[in-house]
Amino acid sequence: MALIQTSLIWVAYVVAVAILLVIAAVFVFVYQTPRDRAASVTIVSIFTTSALLATVLLLPVDVALVSSTSLSSEGRKKDWATPDRVHGITHTLTIVYYTLYSLDAVLCLLVVPFTYFWYEEYDDDAAEQGEQTAGQRLWGAFKYTIAFIIFVVIIFLVGFFVPFAKQFKGDNRLDLDYFKHLLQENHGERALSFALGLLMTIGTLIYILYTGAGLALLPVALVKSAPSVSAPTLAASTASQLEQNRERQRQLEGRNEGREGGLDSRDRRELESLVREERTLIRRERLAAESSGEDRHALVKAWIKVEAAFRPLKLLGGIVLMVLAVIIFVSMLITGIDKAKNSVCKAHCGYILGKIHIVQPLNWIFVISSKVFPVDYVLFLLLTLFFFCASVVGIATIGIRFLWITIFKIRKGHTSPQALLLTTVLLTLIVLAINYSVAMLVAPQYATYGPQTFCDRSPKHPGEQPDCSDDHKAIKPCSELSDNPVAKDVCTPSVVSTFINRVTINFPFFGVILFWAQFAFLGVYLIVFVTTLFRTPKLDQEQIDQDLEEEEEEGLLASTGRRFGATWQDITGRARKNNYGATATNGESS
Repeated sequence: MALIQTSLIWVAYVVAVAILLVIAAVFVFVYQTPRDRAASVTIVSIFTTSALLATVLLLPVDVALVSSTSLSSEGRKKDWATPDRVHGITHTLTIVYYTLYSLDAVLCLLVVPFTYFWYEEYDDDAAEQGEQTAGQRLWGAFKYTIAFIIFVVIIFLVGFFVPFAKQFKGDNRLDLDYFKHLLQENHGERALSFALGLLMTIGTLIYILYTGAGLALLPVALVKSAPSVSAPTLAASTASQLEQNRERQRQLEGRNEGREGGLDSRDRRELESLVREERTLIRRERLAAESSGEDRHALVKAWIKVEAAFRPLKLLGGIVLMVLAVIIFVSMLITGIDKAKNSVCKAHCGYILGKIHIVQPLNWIFVISSKVFPVDYVLFLLLTLFFFCASVVGIATIGIRFLWITIFKIRKGHTSPQALLLTTVLLTLIVLAINYSVAMLVAPQYATYGPQTFCDRSPKHPGEQPDCSDDHKAIKPCSELSDNPVAKDVCTPSVVSTFINRVTINFPFFGVILFWAQFAFLGVYLIVFVTTLFRTPKLDQEQIDQDLEEEEEEGLLASTGRRFGATWQDITGRARKNNYGATATNGESS
């Protein structure tokens, strides 16, 4: 029975990873530009995005596996959950975590930079003339990647030799076995913990800006978006206007054939106006074609049609996400206050809480739902995707910047390969920060012990488990501060919570930065949320419209507005017959 339950949990994880692979592929194909696509960039971006999402989604599997060893209703271990079996489960999880964290670090610090330089080294002219070989391109990319290799080596050397928190070994606040277990002597594990802590800290600084803003922008953008014209209708009306424009130009040119001096001043002004209008209409036609998914990958076309079909649900979805974002804000704020006030040793151990003193909504929901797997898994998947999508929206809105200088813009169908790779690196670092926030602030009790409980009684006979069947009030939730010897045998902390707490207690400076940065994250969210309530954010397609308008000598495109309405034409790809946007034939702009 135990083997079947464990196998089902891992099967659910494999299914979730397969779903994440599809989501990562959709993300990459939707955002990358179809005119400048490279197979190496596409593969690396999809694989890296899938790996980082698989890492954070291992948490509910971790919780489900350690929780499966106990009977929460009775506060005791199951009969089959011997110390060796429990150690086998946690050891397997530890190996998977180490593998995924190491993979994320290698992809972020080595593979993605190498792919970036590999793409940059390609020279069309030299390749066509046979002057650039694969070996030359490989050496050119490797030459620039050496700096990143040196950086990785330095990180692990510093983590290997840096002093850890020995001075706190004598702290009576850390006398519990849980905290003693976190203080490491193994240099190899400490090196990996230091590297993870450093990357998590860097990712948290990025997480504050992009995810904090995106968490507020995403729901408000869905609520405030009110497109009115479908892409097929826009394409049909633009084609009609363009045909009338060119017909009028032919009439003017035919009228003045053979006339001495050419066109008179009036006809010349009208013809010049028609030529400017023609350029604008051609750009508008191209924009409508891109919006409809023409000349794009089949996956992008399918995504556009699905997006159009679900567009009427935008308002409802935006309201639901807005409520969820507010609940996340409140939950994180409550836990943050609880940690700041009731932490076991405050900054000395990175504000490890030890025991929840203030109940908050999300943690309570996850603990209750974790009693019936995979309900908590589905909820956690949705929560993770919400954070991920918020991060993408934040990056797309703000762009990749250095201080006030925009280096790359991230837009649907217009993201260059270099920008896509840099976005992948940012998302990798952000997901490490999300892993900390979810485990330590959003749902700390769930992420540490799940629904595990213990019987707060002494056993009747030595070697036996205590019995709380006649008094359920004696059943207490597991916590790090449980001093009952029974709790030590019954409560098994999740591997991810142990790993994160190990980082913060061995390197307290990381814990201090990670903890107080959460309040900065909440501050950014609150500022952006209040701002967007009164000002519509400019996202993706609106930015494309703005770029096109800036290219024009006159504002013909300004009348187009948002044109991706939730219409049947968007789904079928057919435009209805109407007189929308008819162009005047007197040469005036519509």
